[in-house]
Amino acid sequence: MRIRPRTRAVGRGPRGALPACVALALLSVVAACRVDLAPPGAPTIWPAASAGRWQWQWQLSGVLDPAVEADVFLLDPVATTAAQTAELRSRDRRLVCHVHVGSVLPTDPDTDRFPATVRGAGSRRPQSRWLDVRQWDSLRPVLADRFRLCRGKGFGAVALADADGYAHRSGFPLGFDDQLRFNRRLAELARSLDLSPGLVNNLAQVAALAPDFDFAVNEECVRLDQCARLLPFVEADKPVFHVEYSGSPTDFCVTTVGYGFSSIRKERELDAWRIPCPAP
Repeated sequence: MRIRPRTRAVGRGPRGALPACVALALLSVVAACRVDLAPPGAPTIWPAASAGRWQWQWQLSGVLDPAVEADVFLLDPVATTAAQTAELRSRDRRLVCHVHVGSVLPTDPDTDRFPATVRGAGSRRPQSRWLDVRQWDSLRPVLADRFRLCRGKGFGAVALADADGYAHRSGFPLGFDDQLRFNRRLAELARSLDLSPGLVNNLAQVAALAPDFDFAVNEECVRLDQCARLLPFVEADKPVFHVEYSGSPTDFCVTTVGYGFSSIRKERELDAWRIPCPAP
C-alpha cells in the first residue's frame, strides 16, 4: 500500500527549520557501507547494494560547502573549481556534473557555438532557450565539450537537465521519439567520455530510458504525486536522488525512503542548506 505524506508545515524559522529534536533525529543517519571510488578518468560506479542508501547534496548557488555530510554532490561544472572537486574526492565524495543539455542561456560560455537555427522558444529558466534536439550534428560537438569540462574537473557522472523539451512549447515540432533518440545519444556520449549518465526529471520517459541511464534525479515527485513513475530505476537497483522544496521531511521521507529513494529537503535556490531523510 502506498503511503501518502500529510501536507504539514515544516516548522518554525526562516528556512522552515524542524524542531531541534526532530532535526537531530533526521541527521543521525546510519552510514551505508562505502565502496572505493573509481579512479580519475573512470565513470562513477553505483553498486546495487548501496541503492537507496546514498546521502546526497545538490548545490548550484552560494559558496560551496564541502563539509556537508553527503556521499554524492551534484554541482555546476562552470562554478565549481578543479581544486574544489579535488578536495571533495579526497573526502571520498562522488561528484555529479549538472549539465543543461536541452537549453542554452545567453550567459553560457559556449552560447555562440549554438547556431541560431537550433535555438527555439523560451525555456523554464529565465532568458534560456530550448534547443532543437533533432539537430544532433550541430549539438553534439558543443555538448561533448560540456561533458569534457566535467571530466576535466574530476566529475565521474553527469546529470542531464532540460532533457524534456518535447513536452513543452519549444518552438520546434519535437515528438516523443525525437527526445528519446536524443537522450539515448547523450547517454552513449557520456559513457564514451567516461561519465556515468543520469536523467533529471522527464518522468514520462523514465520507463523507456531507465535501461540507458545509471541514476535519476527528481524534483518534487511527492508534491506532484508522481513518485511511482520512478520505480523502473529502483527495480533495476539504480539510485534515485530526490528533492522536495516544501513539506516536512518527517512526512515525505516516509513515502520516499519506502520507495527506495535518497531524499532531501532543499530551498529552490539550491544553496548549501539541506535536511536529509534518514537512510533505511
